[in-house]
Amino acid sequence: MACPPLSNRKEILTACVVTYKHIMVMLMETIVELVHLIAVLNIKIPMPITYVFDNCAQERLLARHLNLRPIIQDSDVACLDNLRMDRACFYKLCEMLRDVGGLHGSKNSSLEEVVTIFLYVLSHDTKNRRVQLHFKRSGETVSRYFNSVLRAIIRCNHLLLKKPQPVTEDCQDERWMWFQVNKILITHNCLGALDGTHIKVRVGDKDKARFRNRKGELTTNVLAACSCDMQFTYILPGWEGSTHDNRVLRDSLSRKNCLKVPQGYYYLCDAGYMNCDEFLTPYRAQRYHLNVWKDGAQPTSAEEYFNMRHSQARNVIERCFGLLKMRWGILRNITWYSRKTVGRIILACALMHNFIRTYMNSDPLEHLLRDNMEDLDENFIGHMESSNAWSTFRNNLAHEMYNAHLRQL
Repeated sequence: MACPPLSNRKEILTACVVTYKHIMVMLMETIVELVHLIAVLNIKIPMPITYVFDNCAQERLLARHLNLRPIIQDSDVACLDNLRMDRACFYKLCEMLRDVGGLHGSKNSSLEEVVTIFLYVLSHDTKNRRVQLHFKRSGETVSRYFNSVLRAIIRCNHLLLKKPQPVTEDCQDERWMWFQVNKILITHNCLGALDGTHIKVRVGDKDKARFRNRKGELTTNVLAACSCDMQFTYILPGWEGSTHDNRVLRDSLSRKNCLKVPQGYYYLCDAGYMNCDEFLTPYRAQRYHLNVWKDGAQPTSAEEYFNMRHSQARNVIERCFGLLKMRWGILRNITWYSRKTVGRIILACALMHNFIRTYMNSDPLEHLLRDNMEDLDENFIGHMESSNAWSTFRNNLAHEMYNAHLRQL
């Protein structure tokens, strides 16, 4: 493109300077008029808000320490109310997370504070903004502390998940004595109970159909097995709420970290599962639930008597689920965490449940449960298949139970 003559460029530059001066004059006149108008109308311009921050790190650390003291140092009652465990149990947890889970504090936060924030969120389902206000921490710090403790607890799962143990021969508990090793068949013994529960989750629109359960709620189906003393021995979260319990059980037997059922042992399951090797279910089309027998009704057949005893023993898993949701408020409501994080939170809550029942003399929440809660390198069983031998075992066990009951009348 050809360059314009020098005379034309001078004219263009002069015009631009004149225009600029004209604009500046108009701008100054406008500002003068606004100042005059403000003075005439007596409009007060608010002063900008200024924040004074305490620059003394020592004073901030002292304030946080004084904030933690009422929770974990003053009394067991306050510690139980806020963290669901007493002070001795809390410090044992901190020691385990430090030695086994690899969790450590930092220059500006102690290990006890980090664990307190995590337990406080689980217990009360407290949102990040409220935790910021309560613990005088930023939102990023709260989130980082929560995830670090979550990972540390999961790293301790080999210590916190209870090893399955069969019912002992000298068991005197009426709920379990008929399922001990020497009653009917010495090669079969009960390890506990197994069932599924539903935990609410938040999912995207494209996944809502898969996660909507039969009650119309968006949930994840969680499979769990527990021992006779109400401790979890296996837990599998993450399945869609619409998935049948039997499908989840089949998947748990084929995973890398699968549900291991040794040959000759079994779990008690409800009628939603298949009565097959190593999974003992009640008789269908017979009275079963505990509320049927609470008014003094008596079984009239061997099948009904077996169902009554089966329900009394299998109820331990329902009590486990009830206690788990009663203890950790985050499991009772829909959270903003992703599905993957919710699965980890469910596992962590189950592990903490086992820890509390192991290291506390008595569980303070157990007395609140109703006794008749309803649905709210070995050879292991790797598949589910019904068999005549297993049906015969159940029939023999039912008739032996009923005959013993008749002899006591």
